[in-house]
Amino acid sequence: MSNISITSLFPFRRLKFIGSEDIDFEQGTGKVVELKPDLRFTPICSKCSSKGVGKHSNHQRFLRDLSLGPHKTLIHLHYRKIECPLCGQIVVEELDIAEPGGPRVTRRLAVYIQELCKLMTVKDVAEHLQLDWKTVKEIDKQGLKQEFADIDYNGLRYLAIDEISYGKHHRYLTNVIDFETGRIVWVGKDRKYETLKEFFLKMPEEVRDQIKAVAMDMWDPFIKAVSEFCPQAAIVFDVFHIVAQYNKVIDKVRRVETRAAMETDKNVIKGSRWILLKNPENLKEKEIPRLEKLLSINKNLSTVYILKDELKTIWQCNDRQQVSKALDEWCTKALESGIPALKRFVKTLRRHEYGILNHADYPIHTSKLEGINNKIKVIKRQAYGFHDLEYFILKVKQACS
Repeated sequence: MSNISITSLFPFRRLKFIGSEDIDFEQGTGKVVELKPDLRFTPICSKCSSKGVGKHSNHQRFLRDLSLGPHKTLIHLHYRKIECPLCGQIVVEELDIAEPGGPRVTRRLAVYIQELCKLMTVKDVAEHLQLDWKTVKEIDKQGLKQEFADIDYNGLRYLAIDEISYGKHHRYLTNVIDFETGRIVWVGKDRKYETLKEFFLKMPEEVRDQIKAVAMDMWDPFIKAVSEFCPQAAIVFDVFHIVAQYNKVIDKVRRVETRAAMETDKNVIKGSRWILLKNPENLKEKEIPRLEKLLSINKNLSTVYILKDELKTIWQCNDRQQVSKALDEWCTKALESGIPALKRFVKTLRRHEYGILNHADYPIHTSKLEGINNKIKVIKRQAYGFHDLEYFILKVKQACS
């Protein structure tokens, strides 16, 4: 047997190394290390750090520690409960080795688990360390709460707001980011007026007054919340969401034209949804001839397709008057087409015209949020879904910090 001492591997303040012994576990060999309070130190309260006035009782427990090479390590910890004069109750003494009342692992193992959880799933970490997955999740969650529970309002001037679906049956999260830095400021459940209201109510009034512009989609509950709590902020509707709305118009026209087409034309129009919705640069070589034929045989589809590209150019104008002129010209063309779906879309644009014009003054958008939403989808897939919404939100903040 080696005579190498392992005492230095357990440098916990206020604790004294007593000894160790080898032991066999179901998964292999390991060690049990015995530690006792160092009587040279006066015991202190684990809540307020004040000195205790007397020992109340002796206790002991086993804690899981970092493994010694391939060997699982348990710490047989002796500790005391003391009378705290400041708290006025019986409390566990502070020994720096573990969180009183927390999971039965050492603090250094908890840090290791939290680092692993940045790269691995909870299940994989639990299997690697031979721990229960619920213990691993709780340790990771507590660490995330210490780091991300508080909202950082520093330097907020421009916000971007968007929602993402995180489950079936229309379950949404609302994400708010600092547009200038790209960091997530806040994540809330649902996409209602009350969701953003909760965010703004927590925000100090002097911070709300500093918000200059907010990028979002044309979702009335969001508009209402921003208008109420940040009336001075300009609401900006970016091109991404409006083109996404316009794609629905194209699809409606396609379905109408499919039903009305002759049998020969119907075969060309049917199944052409994604060809019409793709940007020209994303078309495959074999799709181009079909698109050209489709547009040549159907005037309405050709009209809505051409107007889609013209719609995007409105956001390329950097002057408010230019934007207004370009929007007027586009709406005139859309109305002259006589297509019912286009007429309804024009009404929507006119109702939200202020947010389109504001883009000339504040060229902000929500595209940064789309990248964050993709990260959120990856997190969700890796975990096969989250039953603990609070933990899911904390993992999102960690991934996008």
